[in-house]
Amino acid sequence: MKKKNKLTKSRDKIVSGVFGGIAEYFDWDKAIVRIVGTILIFFPGQLIVGIIIYFIAAAVMPEAPSDKDSSYTDKDDDIIEGEFKDK
Repeated sequence: MKKKNKLTKSRDKIVSGVFGGIAEYFDWDKAIVRIVGTILIFFPGQLIVGIIIYFIAAAVMPEAPSDKDSSYTDKDDDIIEGEFKDK
């Protein structure tokens, strides 16, 4: 079963990680999403609206979980690799 993606900000950030997070969610190229997003923000006559929408998305989108926030511990990872430790 395929793991369901969650829309979060990217840890590979340029400004706040919104466009990177969208690219990761849809499995698109981050550079293309960032270029298209920037063009849409600076579209003639819509600069203020585009910036407002971007910052609302940055405020609403959750941060991506860090590697430390995983559901298993290092001890579990060692057992999966075949290294057994005495308790």
